[in-house]
Amino acid sequence: MHSVILDRALDWRGVAAVADGAKLAISDAAWSRIDRASRIVSAIVENGVRAYGVNTGVGALADTVVDRPSQSRLSRNIVLSHACGIGPLLAPREVRAIITAQIGNFAHGHSGVRREVVAALQAFLNEDCIPDVSSKGSAGYLTHNAHIALVLIGEGSAHLKGRRVTGAQAMASLGIAPLVLQAKEGLSLVNGTACAMGLGSVALARAERLLDWADATAAVTLEALGCQMAAFDAEVLALRPSKGIQTVGHSLRQRLAGSGLIEAAKGARTQDALSLRAIPHAHGAGRDVFDTVASVVDQELASVTDNPAVSGTPDAPVVSSEAHAVAPALAQALDSLTIALAQIALMSERRIDRLVNPLVSGLPAFLAVDPGAGSGFMIAQYTAAALSAENRRLGAPASLDGGITSALQEDFLSHQTGAANKALALLDNAEQIVAIELAAAVQAQDFKGDVAARAVGTDVIYRHVRAVVPTYGDDRPLGWDLETVRDRMRSGPPPVAA
Repeated sequence: MHSVILDRALDWRGVAAVADGAKLAISDAAWSRIDRASRIVSAIVENGVRAYGVNTGVGALADTVVDRPSQSRLSRNIVLSHACGIGPLLAPREVRAIITAQIGNFAHGHSGVRREVVAALQAFLNEDCIPDVSSKGSAGYLTHNAHIALVLIGEGSAHLKGRRVTGAQAMASLGIAPLVLQAKEGLSLVNGTACAMGLGSVALARAERLLDWADATAAVTLEALGCQMAAFDAEVLALRPSKGIQTVGHSLRQRLAGSGLIEAAKGARTQDALSLRAIPHAHGAGRDVFDTVASVVDQELASVTDNPAVSGTPDAPVVSSEAHAVAPALAQALDSLTIALAQIALMSERRIDRLVNPLVSGLPAFLAVDPGAGSGFMIAQYTAAALSAENRRLGAPASLDGGITSALQEDFLSHQTGAANKALALLDNAEQIVAIELAAAVQAQDFKGDVAARAVGTDVIYRHVRAVVPTYGDDRPLGWDLETVRDRMRSGPPPVAA
């Protein structure tokens, strides 16, 4: 796989690429900024300038001065005390994304960690050493980051090329002695919004693919149900200016061009139900929201999110306490992505119901090959309804959760990591719902073979699915098929006709 080069700033696509296994290279200019900031912190220590987290405690202990001999111990203790996450481990892809975003934050040159710290994190990525990071416990970012930092100091645990090892064993395998953290390094390692930036980048990568599959799947459904294409004419959709609507409309027209099934159904109804007719509007809204969220994540990746930030020069060091580690915009953006995807999945579930419901489909009841003796996709629609209901609960905004921590010192919480985790959880459900629709739509197409020919653009999707699952005849657990189709979707973008 190619390398992603970190020079000035990463974007979400770069983070997602490293999360998926790309190597991370760091430019000379970025290393120079890292080294310069480290020298500034050394000057702050040498001159005794009072600085949060350098020579003071953290949180509500910000006014407690820590003497110079204790500053390294402070850094280590911050990592140990903040590593209190619980619950299942994050996936390796997600941990890689967080580490990548963290390195990007340090490379802005306002954190002050030494080159050795960044090089060790880079080695984690390039040598497939994945710290074990619990998924729950971050009101903002601290616990996730701390579990990564544990391995740097030879504590905690990791998976090295898939094998679980202790933090000390991981560092030894990389040929790196456990780090003795210096002033400010412990705080910088747990600080900032790298956690939500990394998870948000993974969410965007998954959402982008899901949006494409949602459009392709909807086209197969529209064809199976004999939709009226006039609603998707370019001139008609242009009456509502939206880049997303135009993109989806173009996709549907391309997929369904030349469809005999669509031609055979022409004029059969005055207009289709909204779950069919409004596909460009719901899917298009999701695409418009996606573009906004992507710009917010890129803005965050371009930002310094460490507190305090160091600047100036080693001769005239400046340390600034600020609130850049708080990310309301990121939390709100990820909440909006979650809501947009939840709505797309909700519409998908409604189309599943139309496919299996003989009152409106014109197809065998529940798409069963032997209705009565077989239930076909009856309960698959139940599964989609259950997942859609869960998505409605996940749609509640994390950015409004609030809360008070650290003895009133941190009395506002934006919950950007919670928003990212919700987006990823909802994506799990949304991918499966769309996969159920795809499996059902392909099954519906099986009953249309003697009516007319499919479009070339939908036939390639049909064959893509039938390459991994045959027609369902109540002869095996249906859940296996539904998960197989979901995994097929996750493995790559929807195919297009040659």
